[in-house]
Amino acid sequence: MWRTRAAAACVICRSLANSSYGIKRKSPLQNLHLVSRSIHHPYYPSSKFQRPPLRISIQLFSSLNRLPLHKTKLLNVKYGYQFHRNFWLARLASRLLKLRYLILGSAVGGGYTAKKTYDQWKDMMPDLDEYKWIVPDFVWELDEHIDFEKLMKALPDADDLAKLLPDFDKIGESFTSLKGFFSPGSPGETAFRATDQGYDNDKQYKKGLLGELILLQQQIQQHEEEARRAAGQYNMGSSQQKRKVSDKEKIDQLQEELLRTQLKYQRMLERLEKENKELRKLVLQRDDKGIHQRKLKKSLIDMYSEVLDILSDYDASYNTQDHLPRVVVVGDQSAGKTSVLEMIAQARIFPRGSGEMMTRSPVKVTLSEGPHHVALFKDSSREFDLTKEEDLAALRNEIEIRMRNSVKEGCTVSTETISLSVKGPGLQRMVLVDLPGVISTVTSGMAPDTKETIFSISKAYMQNPNAIILCIQDGSVDAERSIVTDLVSQMDPQGKRTIFVLTKVDLAEKNVASPSRIQQIIEGKLFPMKALGYFAVVTGKGNSSESIDSIKEYEEEFFQNSKLLKTCMLKAHQVTTKNLSLAVSDCFWKMVRESVEQQADAFKATRFNLETEWKNNYPRLRELDRNELFEKAKNEILDEVISLTQVTPKHWEEILQKTLWERVSTHVIENIYLPAAQTMNSGTFNTTVDIKLKQWTDKQLPNKAVEVAWETLQEEFSRFMTEQKGKEHDDIFDKLKQAVKEESIKRHKWNERAEDSLRVIQHNALEDRSISDKQQWDAAIHFMEETLQSRLKDTESVIEDMVGPDWKKRWLYWIGRTKEQNIRNETKNELEKLIKCNEEHAAYLANDEVTTVRKNLEARGITVDPCLIKDTWHQIYRRYFLKTALNHCNLCRRGFYYYQRHFVDSELECNDIVLFWRIQRMLAITANTLRQQLTNTEVRRLEKNVKEVLEDFAEDSEKKVKLLTGKRVQLAEDLKKVREIQEKLEAFIEALHQEK
Repeated sequence: MWRTRAAAACVICRSLANSSYGIKRKSPLQNLHLVSRSIHHPYYPSSKFQRPPLRISIQLFSSLNRLPLHKTKLLNVKYGYQFHRNFWLARLASRLLKLRYLILGSAVGGGYTAKKTYDQWKDMMPDLDEYKWIVPDFVWELDEHIDFEKLMKALPDADDLAKLLPDFDKIGESFTSLKGFFSPGSPGETAFRATDQGYDNDKQYKKGLLGELILLQQQIQQHEEEARRAAGQYNMGSSQQKRKVSDKEKIDQLQEELLRTQLKYQRMLERLEKENKELRKLVLQRDDKGIHQRKLKKSLIDMYSEVLDILSDYDASYNTQDHLPRVVVVGDQSAGKTSVLEMIAQARIFPRGSGEMMTRSPVKVTLSEGPHHVALFKDSSREFDLTKEEDLAALRNEIEIRMRNSVKEGCTVSTETISLSVKGPGLQRMVLVDLPGVISTVTSGMAPDTKETIFSISKAYMQNPNAIILCIQDGSVDAERSIVTDLVSQMDPQGKRTIFVLTKVDLAEKNVASPSRIQQIIEGKLFPMKALGYFAVVTGKGNSSESIDSIKEYEEEFFQNSKLLKTCMLKAHQVTTKNLSLAVSDCFWKMVRESVEQQADAFKATRFNLETEWKNNYPRLRELDRNELFEKAKNEILDEVISLTQVTPKHWEEILQKTLWERVSTHVIENIYLPAAQTMNSGTFNTTVDIKLKQWTDKQLPNKAVEVAWETLQEEFSRFMTEQKGKEHDDIFDKLKQAVKEESIKRHKWNERAEDSLRVIQHNALEDRSISDKQQWDAAIHFMEETLQSRLKDTESVIEDMVGPDWKKRWLYWIGRTKEQNIRNETKNELEKLIKCNEEHAAYLANDEVTTVRKNLEARGITVDPCLIKDTWHQIYRRYFLKTALNHCNLCRRGFYYYQRHFVDSELECNDIVLFWRIQRMLAITANTLRQQLTNTEVRRLEKNVKEVLEDFAEDSEKKVKLLTGKRVQLAEDLKKVREIQEKLEAFIEALHQEK
């Protein structure tokens, strides 16, 4: 396409040149744009425009001849008729023949010269075959569909074209005086070499797109100088008659003309870039629809960004250092780091504040090309449309929330990296990391170690030998207040990977008394640090609501009118964020190509070491990382939950019945049986029992039963979870299982309606008094005996603690009684005498009986408190009552016959046996009901809770790291990540080689 356009341009140029014959003006070729002259006529760097004699009215130039054409000698015409005697016909014929030969020779020579010039020009053009994929396929077929001859005819004529070009006559007048200004060692030469000091040589900087643009600009300047020299020679005679101007005015005029030409050239480049951006957008959109199945450059930067994301999460216990390139953006607080990054990303994506710290954690921004201008986080699928203000506001809010969440309590900044990808047409592919601004003083509200933390974060990123440091300096403040320049000079003393950016140049130009100070900064003479290149940018007027387009317009307008460019203190390629973005991207990819293979080899060696260590320590185990181990533990836990459904109904009911009776036995004995047993007849006994059982059923019993069932389910679940399974047991899961068990039990809630239904069942069971057979009668007696014997044993133990050991233990174990135990022992003896005197004694002592016991003890010299007598009586009478009840049980073994006859004509009454049968039957029915609810409902609900807990733990990386620990887990994690990094690096390197 380029060659087709160039050929068409050459035809148009020759047409314009030929159309000017016979017209009294300067040749149109002289008035052509400098870019066209430098491209289409590269073999005329020193074309000399000779001054014609005053008698000649037309001066002809040819773009196909190396030498100017011969001057045409016109005949001296005299008025009137003069007769010549010579052979005028012969002379006329000879002159006509001479003219024919001249025309024929010129045509042949000119055609040969044109062909040779075209071939040489074609060889000079760069080979764009490598970049053919950038342009859609239909563009290559333009020459078949566009008639360039019609296009040539449609171009404006030479008069209109000449008006658009600068007046080289004025330029030639002052060119001679300017020649000394550009001589070696002059200020002009110093200004034009402002950024060259940071480079080792010109070739190092002139690589990439930015270098090609600079070379093209230098060619244009060379042609301008030659044109001015020719114009100065031509107008030398006339300039002597004009008024002489001062050297300063001449320099100003020429500088303004040069600046105007550079700006025209810059606008032409911007127009071409805009057209290319639109074409790229169309190509990317077509690729999104699947029309073309070819890989674009955006996939390359995405692959590289994935590697950096994995490395940011990699805990290098083997000291594997991350030396992959990235652009690290550092600067003092409020120096404009974020604004520069937004200009490069072409969107206001970061939260903003007036003077306060906004960047509280590193933000990794991956810039890539895409059909739509969108942004998305690494761990989220939501896309933010950067062309919509509401999405921009939501993105800024999300970044601020993530920053604040990453900051731990008691800290101001965080080391956790927020990963963000920005895609859009025309974006330069690179990876940038925006770091918190460097501060000099810790203010109120900040953590005391904020300053040191920011320094350590900045140093950690900058000490990477392959990281490109983008040093941002605020141009509106005094250079002596800069902190970051010293830090950067420490990390990169030679400046081999540092790019210096001076922001807020518009404010600096207004506030700085001496503009040469800005020149010293850009030339690298003011700061002790060195850099690859120096740039000056403007990032807006300080209004946070400004759009990127308005900032670009303001920046372009400022530099167009700035004295810094007019006085040659800055070069055109040193200004604007557009040129900065091109330079940074160029340096980034250069560093990537130089270092990525070395980093891949380093990770390959690390992988070999990790694999060797695993084989030596765990030869019979698979290399399961933390996620794989979690999945294995998850399956085991779910299998154990399923095991709950395999528990037999008999086992459930036995456990439930036993546990429930242990929980309610005290209440039954103390509050129901003992008070009822103190009554004088069976009717009062049964009435008391019925009332107390009804109250118990309505208030306490169902709740106690549900609690017992829930505790039983927990115990069985814990038993299955903690039970070791022989050699297959892996203790690496113990912490995880314990945490899952606790969280599942915490979330589980018993069905609230279970108590209501259970209350009705228990009430009906307790109202039944009909014992159907002798077996049930004997079971009730056995149940009562076991209960009373257990209570008697407990009572004996309490009495022994009160009175001390008996004589046998004192003799065998040499244990004595305390003074209080002696008093209680004497009190016990007196109370036992009282019971022997009256075996039908009531459960409580009368006051006179207490007084009698106290006086009897005082007679023996023992002072006793009445409360101690009553307390001792309670235990003595309880023992006596339980022994009596046990004897009554033995008597009732043969009482089933009397029970069937309702104890008619019998002195034996066994109402207490019936009570314990009712209790026993209620326990069995309650256990059966709870077992059904457990197996049918609660086990399934518990299994569901366990699954939910496992799913929550699976999404919580910190939880898994906390619960799955150990050398084996960490080694497997390192091995997995190193393999993943190496594989992705190799894929990236392969794609990088294919792109070359």
